Amino acid sequence: MKQRLLIVEPSELIIEGLKSILEGQIRFKVLEPEMNPEHLEERILASRPDIVLINPTMITNPAKLRGDRPIALVALVYQYVERDVLKGYDSMVDIRDSRAVIIETLAQASPGETGQSVTNYELTNRETAVLIELAQGKTNKEIADALNVSIHTVISHRKNITHKTGIKSVAGLTVYAMLNNLIDESSLL
Repeated sequence: MKQRLLIVEPSELIIEGLKSILEGQIRFKVLEPEMNPEHLEERILASRPDIVLINPTMITNPAKLRGDRPIALVALVYQYVERDVLKGYDSMVDIRDSRAVIIETLAQASPGETGQSVTNYELTNRETAVLIELAQGKTNKEIADALNVSIHTVISHRKNITHKTGIKSVAGLTVYAMLNNLIDESSLL
């Protein structure tokens, strides 16, 4: 059975791009997109989507959308979004993700029998340690030496950090680390 997918996004360009990516997929039935969040709760009640792919800047309380319905809420990220905001979502799609990653992320976010997804976007302790070292200006090799892991492990952690935060630049990750009180200005080079 196809998962019913509702896209909630104000940009027609982004909506059309997502529809193009999902067109012809046997896993999803893309519902008519919603560009205005004002009547979103009523729209969700009426269309009964399994997955809501939503720009997190459009709403303040994603849990309110879900209520007691078994739907997956997936954040559509293409700009900086506070970490606390993303905690209200089951999963996250970065607009720069490949077609395959977007499709797989949405498939994994589909609610199961319990209505919960299996994706976790909290940084692990090791990812946090790599982020702190990275924010302090260390290279992959220096981070690997400091944490006593291989360079390949550091690269893997960096990919996970980028996927979970939606931030690709070292400068952006440094700001993220500062905003989340992982480092302070005095620890920077």
